[in-house]
Amino acid sequence: MKASQFIFATLKETPNDADIASSQLMVRAGLIRKLASGLYVWMPMGLRVLKRVERIVREEMESIHSQELLMPVTQPGELWHESGRWEDYGAELLRFKDRHSRDFVLGPTHEEVITDIARNELKSYKQLPITFYQIQTKFRDEIRPRFGVMRAREFTMKDAYSFHIDKESLATTYQDMYDAYSRIFTRLGLNFRAVQADTGSIGGFASHEFHVLADSGEDDIAFSTESDFAANVELAEAVCHDERLAPTQARTDVDTPDMPTCEAVAKHLNIPLSQTAKTLIVKGSHSQDNPEAPKFIALVLRGDHTLNEIKAEKLADAHIPLTMATEDELKDIGLIKGYISVDLDMPVYVDRAAAALSDFVSGANIEHKHTTGMNWDRDAKFTQIVDIRNVVDGDPSPDGKGVISIKRGIEVGHIFQLGDKYSKALNCSVLGKEGKPVTLMMGCYGIGVSRIIAAAIEQNHDDNGIIWAEPQDKADSIAPFYVAIVPMKSKDSNAEAKAEELYQTLKSRGINVLLDDRDERAGVKFADLELIGIPHRIVVSQRNLAENKYEYVNRAIGDKQMLSLDELLALF
Repeated sequence: MKASQFIFATLKETPNDADIASSQLMVRAGLIRKLASGLYVWMPMGLRVLKRVERIVREEMESIHSQELLMPVTQPGELWHESGRWEDYGAELLRFKDRHSRDFVLGPTHEEVITDIARNELKSYKQLPITFYQIQTKFRDEIRPRFGVMRAREFTMKDAYSFHIDKESLATTYQDMYDAYSRIFTRLGLNFRAVQADTGSIGGFASHEFHVLADSGEDDIAFSTESDFAANVELAEAVCHDERLAPTQARTDVDTPDMPTCEAVAKHLNIPLSQTAKTLIVKGSHSQDNPEAPKFIALVLRGDHTLNEIKAEKLADAHIPLTMATEDELKDIGLIKGYISVDLDMPVYVDRAAAALSDFVSGANIEHKHTTGMNWDRDAKFTQIVDIRNVVDGDPSPDGKGVISIKRGIEVGHIFQLGDKYSKALNCSVLGKEGKPVTLMMGCYGIGVSRIIAAAIEQNHDDNGIIWAEPQDKADSIAPFYVAIVPMKSKDSNAEAKAEELYQTLKSRGINVLLDDRDERAGVKFADLELIGIPHRIVVSQRNLAENKYEYVNRAIGDKQMLSLDELLALF
């Protein structure tokens, strides 16, 4: 490609509404343009990157015998009513009616549509297992779109769905998909980790997320310092090996005026925050269908720990979704927010670390007072010891190897073993070996194709612009161009002719090369190429040609080298 025939939509200034490095650089480099909140136009430069990511994803999907199809973005609402997600999905589901007043949605995901296809096309166990995938536009009506294409309302996603006669077959395809995802992110040159994850609202019984490690990541990832263990903080088990010591203090109420937090109390009493306990009151599972269940339950954690709501929601007595008691509800049962004791007339679930405390401080169930010298069994009883907190740096790794280290990650892929949640709801079955209908097991596997680009930039950039990762195979580079040739124009110079020759030579070798023949100053060209992140730059000048040399710069390293033509071509 010649630059004079290609639009360079680069900007010198950073857009005011671009909130992280990737969104700033993608706009400045001319990869995208904002159309409206959460909606972006992929400019020619950016679309080249997007298509290169798609190619790698397609190759790996087809390597595990996935079949590509293309489903509509617009989906009939009746399928979502049938699955039960019309109301359950929430406000992110954009619902609308057509001219005939029929319900439709803009698809945020395609479980309903693919299951409808499967129930109509699959008849026998002999057709299984089978996996379909697509690379398609999704729409989720985010309440606050941000971070450019990282959390846009409209985005490009690869989603795949597999169908199976049993769990064993599903587990095999799940592992194949896990391996394919690992190859995809490796080929893209990304520093990533696969982590155990919660299945969330999509359902199922096994799940892994794939995270690109970056300081700007939205998710906290827990890693072992000495093993391959990795899990989303929401799922990572919080281990505690501490043993509770025998009581040495008497239980005593102390004045703590206007100190409703553990931090304030610990500072006032000059004790470690870890020696305090906080009690949270949440709604129980009491209902008309379950009148014997508790109306409220207590959750007790160490003062320096944070409640993990996903873990707590899995308690048998907890209301779903997990719901904190309001101040008025607390008053109705004789409790005061910030001063709640651990000695309560309701089910009390104590986190493992809190259960190991002795001579600790808790609320006194009296406003402006706390109790010191609290001890379990002697002063308060609990219903059960549970894991309901987030892990923190230094916690023992759940696999018994090393300790936990917390890093930030950007989720770029997520795989699920869905089970029969959707196939049962939509009556998707085939005839089994015994000639009887068998409800299919399903897997679901997503990759945020457009998000990958932003994540790659977040992971690797500098003050001058984007630095695209250098993959093991140069054909896998997702940079819009792999090499840029810049001829230095001057009177009576043959630099342009030599640059053209080099351009044709690299093209003949299958190199994704750009000849920057624009009528611009060299400094402008260099700044643009660094901003866009072209991995390799070759400058052809009359002065260097006189010595049979070419100036070469590797974008990631930055140092200039003077190379002969043979040395230069050996790089590619």
